[in-house]
Amino acid sequence: MAHAPEPDPAASDLGEERPKWDNKAQYFLSCIGFAVGLGNIWRFPYLCQTYGGADESWDNSSMWAEGSQGRCSQVIYFTALFPYLVLTIFVIRGLTLPGATKGLIYLFTPNMHILQNPQVWLDAATQIFFSLSLAFGGHIAFASYNSPRNDCQKDAVVIALVNSMTSLYASIAVFSVLGFKATNDHGHCLDRNILSLINEFDFPEQSISRDDYLAVLMHLNATWPKRVAQLPLKVCRLEDFLDKSASGPGLAFILFTEAVLHMPGAPAWAVLFFGMLFTLGLSTMFGSMEAVITPMLDVGVLPRWVPKEALTGLVCLACFLFATCFTLQSGNYWLEIFDNVAASLNLLILAFLEVVGVAYVYGMKRFCDDIAWMTGRRPSPYWRLTWRVVSPLLLLTIFVAYITLLSQKPLSYRAWNPKYELFPARQEKLYPGWVLAACALLSLLPLLWVPGVALAQLLTRQRRTWRDRDARLDTDMS
Repeated sequence: MAHAPEPDPAASDLGEERPKWDNKAQYFLSCIGFAVGLGNIWRFPYLCQTYGGADESWDNSSMWAEGSQGRCSQVIYFTALFPYLVLTIFVIRGLTLPGATKGLIYLFTPNMHILQNPQVWLDAATQIFFSLSLAFGGHIAFASYNSPRNDCQKDAVVIALVNSMTSLYASIAVFSVLGFKATNDHGHCLDRNILSLINEFDFPEQSISRDDYLAVLMHLNATWPKRVAQLPLKVCRLEDFLDKSASGPGLAFILFTEAVLHMPGAPAWAVLFFGMLFTLGLSTMFGSMEAVITPMLDVGVLPRWVPKEALTGLVCLACFLFATCFTLQSGNYWLEIFDNVAASLNLLILAFLEVVGVAYVYGMKRFCDDIAWMTGRRPSPYWRLTWRVVSPLLLLTIFVAYITLLSQKPLSYRAWNPKYELFPARQEKLYPGWVLAACALLSLLPLLWVPGVALAQLLTRQRRTWRDRDARLDTDMS
């Protein structure tokens, strides 16, 4: 069991003690568990696969409140560390599989031509937000339970580095296994072609090896071109099998799991893999729920006599009901909508407002004074320049590029259609109008909280000013 929370100097106005982490390890593991999630396993490797190498998808940075300190504080040790154990097992096993080297070469070999596509850099930028869980609020909520004099700068750098290294580490595990699968599928493709040649030309069995296939095919095509042309031969290129990708989470839930089926002891590997996915999702949800519950508790949305467990249960129930759309037959399409449209745009705008709010509304001097009080040293010119100029400009540039791309190309999705002439390739279709309306609603609703809360704060301040003025007038008149 966790220890009782220590008193916090920054307690609420009602004099209640704010819970604290039992130790720094709990805070680090909670932040890392929140940042390192399913996106590190499927989104980062998927972008690498889509754009031909890790260089195009750079991934670097340039119940919880009381429950986390109580019941869930011990759980985080397992949910945050178990994925690293499983990843290490998969890395060791994957590197010993035939074809793993080819998968890793594919991972770390960039396609320089694709670098000219602005979509690459947009996806890379949004990947940072998903990977580090920026602008979600979870890191701020977790940090609020630290001691006020905490080295927040060191924490931010360490968490960013660990998260980025985890993405690369996970990619090594994924691509070593995918290299094995691609090599296996490539070999089966060659075997089918070899069997067709042996049957057509009455060669002895096993007379053509995989290494000799191309030479034999060239010889037969030069001597018997018509007979070779009639055969159902497939084009067998290893690069084509490496390029094959299911969109989004399909990389982890389809291709990777299919590769696991070909590994010796497949059931054990499958249990480890899906256990890892479960713990990754669980640790991320800790932070996501904390980002909602902590502000609601701090601003007093519900009366103080309402148990925190009740609020937590209501929030989890609401999230559960909203998430049922992902379990429907069209769930994967809704996931792509949230991933590509709703979440990305909101995160960019919210992060921009946070940076501008701190640097220009709260004030850089006051912010640096706060950091100096917390850490004992003032931020270097690098950090001040980044907060004041670099970050706002980059975020604004990414936002403009994002809107430009959306205006130039209608929103579309790729559907599985057995009647499509190029099936099993997926058919690209345009979203219907009601889906576009849903996308606009999803993008606007979270942003409306910013002016809404600002207006509420302004009205509250004015009401307090009027109340104080009336009190002074009553005092003067008396």
